[in-house]
Amino acid sequence: MGRLIVVSNRVTTPSEKGSAGGLAVGVSGALKDAGGGVWFGWSGDVVSETVANAGPTLVQDGPVTFATVGLTRKDYDQYYRGFSNATLWPVFHYRNDLARYERDEYAGYRRVNAWLAHKLMPLIEPDDIIWVHDYHLIPFAEALRAEGIANRIGFFLHIPFPAPQVLLTIPPHEELVKSLCCYDLLGFQIRSDQEAFHDYLTRYAHGTVHQQGEAGEAEAFGRALRTGVYRIGVFPDEIARQAERYESRQHVLDLKQSLEGRKLIMSVDRLDYSKGLVERFRAFEQLLERAPQWRGNVTLVQIAPPTRSDVATYQAIREELEGEAGRINGRYSGLDYTPIRYLSQSYDRWKLMSLFRESQIGFVTPLHDGMNLVAKEYVAAQNPLDPGVLVLSVFAGAAAELSGALLVNPHDALGMCEALQQALSMPLEERKARYETNMTALRRNDLGVWRDTFLRDLRGTPGREGSTSSS
Repeated sequence: MGRLIVVSNRVTTPSEKGSAGGLAVGVSGALKDAGGGVWFGWSGDVVSETVANAGPTLVQDGPVTFATVGLTRKDYDQYYRGFSNATLWPVFHYRNDLARYERDEYAGYRRVNAWLAHKLMPLIEPDDIIWVHDYHLIPFAEALRAEGIANRIGFFLHIPFPAPQVLLTIPPHEELVKSLCCYDLLGFQIRSDQEAFHDYLTRYAHGTVHQQGEAGEAEAFGRALRTGVYRIGVFPDEIARQAERYESRQHVLDLKQSLEGRKLIMSVDRLDYSKGLVERFRAFEQLLERAPQWRGNVTLVQIAPPTRSDVATYQAIREELEGEAGRINGRYSGLDYTPIRYLSQSYDRWKLMSLFRESQIGFVTPLHDGMNLVAKEYVAAQNPLDPGVLVLSVFAGAAAELSGALLVNPHDALGMCEALQQALSMPLEERKARYETNMTALRRNDLGVWRDTFLRDLRGTPGREGSTSSS
């Protein structure tokens, strides 16, 4: 097989490696293991039409070519801020009440996908395999097929795939699913997401599905494709090494000094309504209300860097979260004690791992999430001799793997409060046993297993050699 070409909405260039998350680490490793290749996508810049219409900017880092393009303001507003994040993101996270649909935004979404595919065309060689990532790029393979590309193309969805009744609320739902069927292999985080896709095919697309374990073969809209479940992971031993290495740094020492012996609960999320941040604050308030012995003796640190700050829904969630933090702090603070430390800023990934290591609880309670790598990172960062406890939402994909966590329903504030009390009082031996259970799961399905299994299956698909288009 030829090179690997990775396509994602955003490309993490070599200069951004300090802030690289799970996708970036996995993609970089896949490209290096493949002996080189291309990582193509949006640079993150909004540019003039003249700049956008130029060829991709190419940066070479060893055997890997980073190829990026800018978006015009119109394309950014329609493709990214519009249909991707005002329609697909809320619906795929079961928040139809927050979704909007505008025909011109959907047209822009498809137009930008076709434009991106056209920009990639000169970089594709006949034997390359192409791995496309996430909801921004659902029509990407269809656009490449229309350009005559017959290469194997796989797609991995990093967020949930909604049940058919939910997906139907997006008016062009059939076009979206038809576009997904232009891929040779579709990857989902968990089995229920794969089943939701299969359910749509059989109920609304007159398709057929044959399932064997977590591998599926489907046919719909006159196209055949494969599906699979691929649980994205982390490199737990690398995280453990880095967390231990950073634990003597000044930022950790400053935190320990400021806590003055108090227990620490750590939460790290992007500022997003799907993460259950307000519900989490209210559960912590329940802890202080119902267990007065913890007042002044436990602190919640919530790190939530803002994202999509030009989207009204995200401005509203930020204002609500700041209001809740202020209200709870006003109720329970003392002259030398602030219950919630809410930090609306980004931190280097390894700095976060060292903070995880110092905390007694990792509080990860999304309302709905594809996987949630923060949960896995928290476990991996712990000190094996004195590990903290993970309190995890049942609606995170990671809950199916991390059986050593205390699982909670994020809609149940009292239930989360009780889990926090249990975690704060948990004996050392039980904490160690839960940690070892979780670490076994992390090592069994680490980030390398995720990418290698997906790429092995993509290379093993029949492909579309001899065809010029599947549309």
